[in-house]
Amino acid sequence: MWTQEYNNGSDRPAFMNTLTSCVNKVTKDGYTDNFKVTREGLYSSAKDKHFKPEEVNVINFYRFEGQSDPGDNAIMYVIETADGQKGTLIDAYGPYSDEKVTAFMNEVEAINKKVDKAEKGFTA
Repeated sequence: MWTQEYNNGSDRPAFMNTLTSCVNKVTKDGYTDNFKVTREGLYSSAKDKHFKPEEVNVINFYRFEGQSDPGDNAIMYVIETADGQKGTLIDAYGPYSDEKVTAFMNEVEAINKKVDKAEKGFTA
């Protein structure tokens, strides 16, 4: 489920000020896999396995904005798969983002919205 977003404002917890510290924190919390998106889906390097969008749940995500260079913008997704694999997916954010990652994560978001609606008793 998409839960929250931080930018470099004062509402960000101290351990989330940099991408590195954020990765370190979620790794300590058990999100140790480094996912990447391929043509076959979300790839787990730890399991050597691909996951389809419907097998992916975004626990949280964090955006990081560079002070002076839009090329420094990044987004980190904290992910758990249907079989319990936990890890992160990191991409550039904005004009430098990877089109495959953006398309895959948009699919994941659309599926999660449908699931959330169905769980709350709404129909399309």
